[in-house]
Amino acid sequence: MAAERAAHPRLSLAVQLGDEIAALPATRSRLRRWVAASVESDAQIVLRFVGEREGRALNAAYRDRDYATNVLTFAYDDDRLHADIVICLPVVRREAREQRKAVTAHLAHLVAHGVLHAGGYEHDTERGARRMQRRESELLARFRLPDPWR
Repeated sequence: MAAERAAHPRLSLAVQLGDEIAALPATRSRLRRWVAASVESDAQIVLRFVGEREGRALNAAYRDRDYATNVLTFAYDDDRLHADIVICLPVVRREAREQRKAVTAHLAHLVAHGVLHAGGYEHDTERGARRMQRRESELLARFRLPDPWR
């Protein structure tokens, strides 16, 4: 039983839409699969999709940066992985267009990126960045999505 739980961590996932967002960018089941694949321990995650206004306000309030960014991760000290992950959909769509990527592939990458940050992955050192990029590539390959680092 313990080995089975380790192989499949328990996940509590809530999905929220900000005021500027009318619909989910992917099905709930697809979002859940992306998050579940990215967690490495039992987790409680809120995945919130926001518009430019809310994304900019959160980035300014918590990171002192006056622009909307693609993903923000708020991890909480808890007995298990517990985080809010905020994804700014207009930024994701713009980046996908600029990078000539499918929006779904870019969104999956950013969901995984946010969850990995919540789980302790960082990219502020070269070694940490390589480790995180390798894990992101592995996760996207599981869903037959292109490697975001190629």
